[in-house]
Amino acid sequence: MKQLIQFLDITLTGLIAGVIFGIWIGNNPQDLSAVTYVEQQQNTIRALNVLMPILGLISIILTGIYAVLSKGEKLNRNLLLLATAFLIISGLITRFGNQPINAIVITWKLENIPDIWSTLRDKWWSFHIMRTLSAMTGFALIVYVSIFNKIKGRNV
Repeated sequence: MKQLIQFLDITLTGLIAGVIFGIWIGNNPQDLSAVTYVEQQQNTIRALNVLMPILGLISIILTGIYAVLSKGEKLNRNLLLLATAFLIISGLITRFGNQPINAIVITWKLENIPDIWSTLRDKWWSFHIMRTLSAMTGFALIVYVSIFNKIKGRNV
């Protein structure tokens, strides 16, 4: 059971971290025109605004379960609890930082983009960087416990 949870946790958290990291690396909106930014952002919102929070919640739950199943290994359990905290932080940043901005941007019409578009873009991007760092840290901790610790001969 523990190996299945571990596998699902690595897979789902890796997918989430990968998507978030890919947006960070490939979709920096800084030099986009207002129309291009809104088109890109609305497309991303429609594609990911429901799926990613669901996957995020599942990965938080899996990481928590993985931590509980690692109760006999204090270091691993603590690292997994820390990973869970980083994933929760990433989710909270998304919910209370990015998603309220998404709710505004999704309503914009290309022919009537408000003057505050660049302010909201920059604010969204700052939240995105914070959640990327948090999600990547959580994922790295899960990988460390699951793989690196095992390579060093520790019982995971």
